[in-house]
Formats: sequence, structure tokens, C-alpha cells
Amino acid sequence: MKNKMKFLAVLGVLGIFISFSFSSLNTKKIIVIDAGHGGEDFGAQFGGAQEKKIVESIANKIIQLNSKGDTEIILLREDDSFIELSERVNKINKINPSLLISIHINASKNSNENGVNAYVSKENDFYKKSVKNAKDLIEKISNDKLAKGEVKDSNLFLTKKSKCPALVLEVGYLSNEKDRSYITSENGQNEIANKIYEFIKK
Repeated sequence: MKNKMKFLAVLGVLGIFISFSFSSLNTKKIIVIDAGHGGEDFGAQFGGAQEKKIVESIANKIIQLNSKGDTEIILLREDDSFIELSERVNKINKINPSLLISIHINASKNSNENGVNAYVSKENDFYKKSVKNAKDLIEKISNDKLAKGEVKDSNLFLTKKSKCPALVLEVGYLSNEKDRSYITSENGQNEIANKIYEFIKK
């Protein structure tokens, strides 16, 4: 009888452990990072600097920081490949992440325009969460080298069609000398990647 009681107790503990393990797996946060453009789509350019290469570098640095893998971070583009917007959205919606961050670089005819900005869509079902994440991320990344911008409403295909909180993050202007110097530097890209990763891990 005592052995049976002990056996049942062990089974109970195992059941709790297994239940907790599966619960933890199911609630694991998944973040999708989309490095904008790619392939024949260069994005913004200035001199030899190309948006597609800068954002690819930042995205890969974020993945490298996630060595423990506590949060699942998925890159839509790991190399210099072109992916149609519709294909990106299909991948995002199959993954069903907690958040989509699409990383881009800005450019303007006005060389004085600078800083970090984000775009969200009112047509996204998670609009309020998207706005909050965008505001918090801008606050996190902005510093004395990269001015604090704002969250703007825009019905971009990616943010409108993704079935999750979604934002397009513009980390500086290639057309602005100060921004360009920072976002094209190894140190600047490392700092941006670290800030985004810290935000994801919160």
C-alpha cells in the first residue's frame, strides 16, 4: 500500500512537471524580425551605403545576441534575398508571433530630417499594442546619436495584413550626415541591435 502511495505521488509530481513544461513551451514568446528589402530591392541608398545591407546586418546581430534562446526570434530574411511582401505576410501569419518588427532605414530630400521613427496601421487588429510597442521601441533606441522621432499611422502592406502587433521601424536617415555616420558604423549597428534585443527580452 505504501509503495502504491509513493508510486502515485511520483506520478502526480511528474504530471505537474510535464504539464508545466508543455505550458512553458506553449507560452514561449515568438518575435519575427523582418530585414526590409533585399536582393534587387536595395531600399534607400547614399553613396555606397544600402538600406538592405544595413538592416540585414542589424537583424543578424540581434539573432547572435539571443544565444540562450529564451525567446524565439525568427528572421524572415537571413541573407541578401528578395522576398515579396505577400510572401512575408504569409510567413508571418503562419508563425503567429507576439510581435513583428520590420527594420528599415529612412531617406529624405531634406537632409535635416533625422532620428528613429515607426509606422503602424489602424487597419491592424492589434493597433493599440502596435502603437505601444512602437513608442517603447523608439524610446529605447533613441540617444544622443539618434534623435527620438514619432509613431506615424500608415497603411503599409506588412503592418496592415499581419495578424499580430506589427510595426515598421525606421532607424535613422541615410540622407542625414549624423544619422548616416552612426547607422553605417559597426558600433552604431551593434548598439541598435542591442537595444532592440533588450526591448524584445523585457
